[in-house]
Amino acid sequence: MLAAAQAKPAIAHMAKPDAGAMARGAAVEPRADYFPHGADVGIRGIGPTRESAFEQAAMALSGIVTDIAGIERKASVTVECQAPTDALLLVDWLNALIYRMAVDRMLFSRFAVRINDHRLQGEAWGEAVDRRRHAPAVEPKGATYTALKVERGAGGEWTAQCVIDV
Repeated sequence: MLAAAQAKPAIAHMAKPDAGAMARGAAVEPRADYFPHGADVGIRGIGPTRESAFEQAAMALSGIVTDIAGIERKASVTVECQAPTDALLLVDWLNALIYRMAVDRMLFSRFAVRINDHRLQGEAWGEAVDRRRHAPAVEPKGATYTALKVERGAGGEWTAQCVIDV
């Protein structure tokens, strides 16, 4: 577990921006990223829209478990949640995904998010965990309020980040 926290996870596949997202926001290439945090892992999603940043944060979450390129999109799950703020909505979204990963024994490699009035409707595509093929590095326990932030930057890009307890 210590090695997983020290190593920067590799994300081989990133979602490409759709034309509508680029037209609505700044010309920001969506991406998932990591930042240092003690024994846990900080994740960050960046995109031209709030929804894209949430999708990329979910990509970063999956990327701490395994190489996303090795996850096939065989099945999908729907996730709905709501919270009074964008930051709390991010934590609820990520914790709902962590719950589905644990209960359904799945890994995800693609995400779609719609947010309206602090209500999130999301879909995640992936497959059942194959320990031999996926070689999971860690099991995320939960999204925390540590370094929690959802904000639109001066350049128009959205950032959604928090620390994941592993």
